[in-house]
Parts: sequence; C-alpha cells; structure tokens
Amino acid sequence: AKITMMEYMTETYTWAITHEKEFLINLCKGLVASFIIAAIALLSGIQAPYGRYSKPGWGFLINGKLAWIVQEAPNLVVVYWLYYHVEGNAEAKNSFTNRVLLGMFIYHYIYRTCIFPLRLRGGKKTAFAPFFMALSFCVINGYLQGRSLTYFYVYDDEWLQSPNFIIGFAIFCTGWFINFYHDSVLINLRKPGEKGYKIPKSGLFKYISGANFFGEIVEWTGFAIACSNWPAATFAFTTAMNIGPRAIQHHQWYLQKFDNYPKERKALIPFIW
Repeated sequence: AKITMMEYMTETYTWAITHEKEFLINLCKGLVASFIIAAIALLSGIQAPYGRYSKPGWGFLINGKLAWIVQEAPNLVVVYWLYYHVEGNAEAKNSFTNRVLLGMFIYHYIYRTCIFPLRLRGGKKTAFAPFFMALSFCVINGYLQGRSLTYFYVYDDEWLQSPNFIIGFAIFCTGWFINFYHDSVLINLRKPGEKGYKIPKSGLFKYISGANFFGEIVEWTGFAIACSNWPAATFAFTTAMNIGPRAIQHHQWYLQKFDNYPKERKALIPFIW
C-alpha cells in the first residue's frame, strides 16, 4: 500500500528521534578520536595557524575580532534554536536543574562571544581555515550540549544537592575565574598603542605559561562533573586536547623568544608539566 508524504515524514522523524541518542554518542566518540589525533599533531610540532603562529596558505584573512565573534556564536545560537524552536523533552526543558546546567554553558559563551573579543586590543587577522574549523566545532558542540540538556538527560531538583553538582559547580566557577583573570593579565600587558610581546608575571603565570588555558580546562572539567553525561565529558576532553598542546607551544615559544624567560616555569600544570 502506498503511504502519504505526511506518513513518510512522520515515520522518518520517528526513526530519527529513536536513533538520535546513538548518533549523539557516536558524535562524541568521533570528536574524541579526532582531537586525540589533533593533539598528537600539535605535540609533534605542527602549529595551529592563528595569532603569533599565523602563516600564508591557510585561506584569506578575516578581521580577528569579527572572526572570533562569528566562530563562537553557534554555541549560543544553536542552543537557543534547540530550546525554543525544536521539539524536545518537556521534562528536560522545564527542569530547573537542567536550566542551571545549560545556564553555566550559556554564561561562559555570552562572555566569550559578546564581551571577550571587545576587550582585546588590536589583534591579528585570522585565516579562513582555522576560523572555519573553530566554527564547525562550535556548531557541533552547541548541538551536543544543547540537545543533551533539552532532550536526552533530565535532572531532578535533588541533583543540585548532589556531590557531583556541588563539586563540579565549584570547580567550574574556579576555572572561569582563573581563565578570566589571566586573560585580563594578557590583555593589559601592553598599554594602548604598544606592540610586541611581553612576559606575563601575575597570578599563575608565575608558575605556568598557559595560565589562561589551564583555567579553561579546569572550568570545563567542572562542567563535566556537574553534568556527569557523555557530551559534557567530551567537551572537557576535547578542550584539554586542543588548548593543552597550545599551552605547551606557547611555553616553547616564550623560551625561544626571551632569554630571560623563567626557566623554572612550567607549561600547563604548576610544578609538574
């Protein structure tokens, strides 16, 4: 018997919803694998072509601040779209705890998308290739975090009193402050109109070259503990695999550029690494 277009669309939608969680978990696995490969490449000496490492051959150049805003925006846009315009799980969308967890993610990206780039002084242009890779990741990550917290995972109010949430939230807040403070240190290293690079010396920069990166890794580790789900854990892991090697590259760059760079300073983890 023939089926109508409406019946076909209904069956297709039902199949997609039934298999979406499997797709979401497989997407997490794919990200983990790809970021392990990327981390190995970065640790092997390949440099991501951005900022001080910019080089020809990675596409046309885009205004740095504009590129940053556009590439980070999907984390907000996709979550907004999923929450307000995509059929989800009413229990998840109406759960206060789910909203708190989603709010942690949104809070970070409101700052990161709308405020942080406007605080930067000057800034080099960004090549299209790294911009597009960052944009693609933010689209995927916005879907993972947004869909998991508006559909697949439902937290009751008691979760806010659980050790997972309390510890995770405390770590998240600590990491955000570390990241914000050390970003501010870097932004204020140069006075208006000054050019060139200087050695940061405040806060955790006394002990590690990647203090701002360390803060962001701590932040998303806290988020993963607070959520205790696969998408959040994937985000924490990919963050570490992405900016951890960048902190090591920054450390090596400082050592090569400045003869007086503190030799006792580590790359990412105080006193250890």
